[in-house]
Amino acid sequence: MRTHITGFSNPTVKHLRSLRDKKHRRRTGEFLVEGLRLLEDARASGYAAKMLVMAQDRAPHDLLDRLESEVETAGGDIITTTPDILSKITGKSNAQSVVGVFDEFDTGLARIDRRAAPIWLVAQDLRDPGNLGTMLRTGDAVGAGGLILIDDCADPFSAEAVRASMGAVFTQTVARARWEEFVPWLRSEPGQLVAASLRDAVPYRGAPYEAPCFLFVGNESQGLPETYEAECDLRVTMPMRGRADSLNAAVAGAVLAYEVAHCLERQR
Repeated sequence: MRTHITGFSNPTVKHLRSLRDKKHRRRTGEFLVEGLRLLEDARASGYAAKMLVMAQDRAPHDLLDRLESEVETAGGDIITTTPDILSKITGKSNAQSVVGVFDEFDTGLARIDRRAAPIWLVAQDLRDPGNLGTMLRTGDAVGAGGLILIDDCADPFSAEAVRASMGAVFTQTVARARWEEFVPWLRSEPGQLVAASLRDAVPYRGAPYEAPCFLFVGNESQGLPETYEAECDLRVTMPMRGRADSLNAAVAGAVLAYEVAHCLERQR
């Protein structure tokens, strides 16, 4: 269905604005994706938007025309509106000329097939959506299977996390679980849990990694709880040659992921 909206008080505008808030995303099971590039990444990964919201004076673009046609063919909604209303929806003064609405994915642990990839990223209590998105992007870059979020992490479907993932939210499997749920699941089949740690850790270069390897990083300021680290099969550390005593959580995950990928490739 095609609709043109000109009023800020339109119910659809109010609904789309509400998707900027986590509680409304959870209630509706929907999230926003801003910009043509991310929408094309979603399409290429097999995900179809249920709604496209476009600026009425947008510049012509072949990719957007194709997205529009596919959404319409699938029975989705096409909405045109003013740039000011798009800014109201996204909360940004320089809003993209197109926004898509998607259904949230199933994020249960049962969605994870650990045999699908040699590396999986795991984060506990990761609060920064930018770090979460960066970890998804890292996972895509190294060929990881996905990201498992433990305990109270940022929302992977927030606009900030989706944007930071650069489309990897559509290529990486995302799961969420409490620690007490994750451990039995992990131990039910082969899988090595490796923590970035300072406690009884060995150098990360050339450590005895095994596939499938679950790389575990903790909260940005607190790191991993000691009881969580005790459950790990291997704890590794990276040298800090300056005054800083730690790396950003997402950076640490990226450094480790590339080292593990290198070591596992050599074992083949």
